[in-house]
Amino acid sequence: MKEKKQGGAGTMKTLGRLLKYLFRYYKGSMIAVLVCIAVTAAAGISSSVFLEILVDEVIVPGIADGYSAVAQTLTTVILSMAAIYVVGLVCSFLYTRLMAIVTSAFLKRVRTDMFNKMQSLPLRYFDTNTHGDIMSCYTNDTDALRQLVAQSIPNIFYSLVAIVYLLVVMFNSSIWLSLVVFVGVAAMVLCTKSIGGRSAKYFVLQQKTTGETEGFVEEMMTGQKVIKVFCHEKESKSDFDEINYRLFKDCETANKYGNILMPAINNIGHVAYVLVAIVGGLFVLWGVPNLSFSGLESAGVGMGAIVAFLNMSRQFTLNISQVSQQVNSVVMGIAGAKRIFELLDQQPETDDGYVTLVNAEIDENGNITESEKRTGKWAWRHPHKADGTVTYTELKGDIRMFNVDFGYVPEKTVLHDVSIYAKPGQKIAFVGATGAGKTTITNLINRFYDIADGKIRYDGININKIKKGDLRRSLGMVLQDTNLFTGTVMDNIRYGKLDATDEECIAAAKLANAHDFITRLPEGYNTMLTGDGSNLSQGQKQLLSIARAALANAPVMILDEATSSIDTRTEALVQAGMDKLMEGRTVFVIAHRLSTIRNSNAIMVLDHGRIIERGDHEQLLAQKGTYYQLYTGAFELE
Repeated sequence: MKEKKQGGAGTMKTLGRLLKYLFRYYKGSMIAVLVCIAVTAAAGISSSVFLEILVDEVIVPGIADGYSAVAQTLTTVILSMAAIYVVGLVCSFLYTRLMAIVTSAFLKRVRTDMFNKMQSLPLRYFDTNTHGDIMSCYTNDTDALRQLVAQSIPNIFYSLVAIVYLLVVMFNSSIWLSLVVFVGVAAMVLCTKSIGGRSAKYFVLQQKTTGETEGFVEEMMTGQKVIKVFCHEKESKSDFDEINYRLFKDCETANKYGNILMPAINNIGHVAYVLVAIVGGLFVLWGVPNLSFSGLESAGVGMGAIVAFLNMSRQFTLNISQVSQQVNSVVMGIAGAKRIFELLDQQPETDDGYVTLVNAEIDENGNITESEKRTGKWAWRHPHKADGTVTYTELKGDIRMFNVDFGYVPEKTVLHDVSIYAKPGQKIAFVGATGAGKTTITNLINRFYDIADGKIRYDGININKIKKGDLRRSLGMVLQDTNLFTGTVMDNIRYGKLDATDEECIAAAKLANAHDFITRLPEGYNTMLTGDGSNLSQGQKQLLSIARAALANAPVMILDEATSSIDTRTEALVQAGMDKLMEGRTVFVIAHRLSTIRNSNAIMVLDHGRIIERGDHEQLLAQKGTYYQLYTGAFELE
C-alpha cells in the first residue's frame, strides 16, 4: 500500500512538473487555450438548457395554443443557440490551432534541453546506460509526451469543465434526477479506478520495455559482424524473442484492460440514461414535487427538464468516457515525461577548475604575458584567491601522477598506487594485458573520471584546478575505436580545430599519410561520409582520426592503440608521420605491438592496475622480466 501511494505521489509530482514546465515558457498561449476550452465547453452544455426552454416554452405551449403564438420565442431560442454555437466553434478552432503550435514548440524545447543536458553529462552516464535506451527518450518518450500535451490535457480539461457545468445545471434543474445520474457516475468512477489502474501499470512497463528493446536492437546492429563471424544468429534471435515477448505481454495486458474500460463505461452510461428516463417519467406521472437549488417546487418535474436531463446524462457519460479514454495516454505520457526528467535531472559533469588556457607571449627572459592574438604559444592563467594575483605558467606538457588510486565504482579499485613522471617531449608507453588499467590512466589525465586518491599535476598545477575544457584542449587523442561524423572528409578532419583553413587540414592529412587515399576518393576532400564512415576501410578511418589529432596540434598526445586497425605497410607510413607529430610533445602510447614503442623514453608494464616494471626498452630487456618475455614471445598479451 505504501509503495502504491508513493507511486501515485510520484505520478502527480511528474504531472505537476510537466505542467509547470509547459506554463513557464508558454503561459500566455496556455491561458488563452484554457479560456477557449472553457467557452467551448459552455457552448456545448448550453444545448441542454435550450432544450428545456424549447420544450417547456415552445413545443408544449405550441401544442396547446398553436405555434404562431410562440413563433417569436422560437426565433429567439434558435438565434441564441446559433450565436452561442458560432462562438464555441471559433473558440474550438483557436484552441486547437494554438495547441498544435504550442505542442510543436514545447517538444522542440524538450529535445533541445535533453541534448544540451546530454552534452554536459560525464562519460560514466553513457557507460552505464545503453545507447538505444537513451535514444528511446528522443523517440518513444517524446511521442508519448506529444500525445499527452496535444490531446490528453486539452481533452481532459474540456471534460472536467463540462462536468462542472453539467453539475451546476443539473442541480439547478432537479436534485432528484441529479442523484440518479450520480449513481451511474459512481459506478463509472469505480470502474475507471479498478480497470484503469491495472492498465496504467502495464502501460508504464510497456514504455520501459520499449526502451530495453531498442537498446538490444541497437547493440545487435552494432555487433552484426561479430554475430555473423561466430554464427550467433540463432542465439541473437532467441534473445530478441525473449525481450520482444516481454514487450508483447506488457502491450497485450495494457491494451486488454484499456479496451475493456471504454465498453464498460459506455454500458454504464446507457444504464444511467435509461434510469433517468424511467425515474423522470414516473415523477411526471405521479406528480412528484421537484427539488432544485431554489427549493421544493410543487409543480413537479417538467417535460422539458426530463428531455434536458436525458441529453445532459448522455453528455455527462460522454465526458466521463472521454476522461477514461485518456487515462492510458496520460499514463504513457507521464511515464515518458518521467524518463525524460530522469535524463534532465542527471548530475552534469562537475568542473571546479579556475585555471584557464590562454594565448601567451614569452620574451627572451622567460617572462609570460597574455595575448589577445594567436601566437602559437600557450600558458596557464592561474588566479590566486588568497591575494587576488594572477600568475602565468608556460604550457609545456609536464604531466606527473603521484600515488594514484582509482575505481569506476567505490567498492572496486582498478588502479593501485600508480606514479608516472612524463617530462615535456618524452614518450611514455603503457604495456599490459586487457584490463590492466592502461586506458584508465589516460582517462584520468583527461579527467573523464576523477581519482579517488593521490594527485595528478600538469606543468606543476593540480589538474583539479584546471577547467576541464581547457585541460582537454591541451590534449590530443587518437582512440582505438574511431568515430567519424556525417559530413565531408574535410569537415571530419577540421573537427580537431574548427577554425582551421583547408590548407591546414590538408597539411594534417599529409602528416598522417592520409592525403594519398583521400585524393583517390570520388570527390577528394569533399567526399561525404555517412554512417560513421561506412564507405571507408577501418584503416582509412583511423588515418583520418590521426589527421584530426594532428590538426589539433596539442602539446600532449594520447595514442590508444592508434595503429591497431592498420596493416603493416600502412603502419610504417603512419609511424613516420606519427614520429613527426610526436616531435617536441609529451606522448602517452598504449600499444600491443611492442615494435611501435621501442623508442619510448619510458615503458610502463601494468598488471591488475599496478606498475610492475618501468624503464626504457633496453633496460627492460636487461631485467628479463615480463616485458622481456612479451618481447621475445615467451607469452603474449591477452
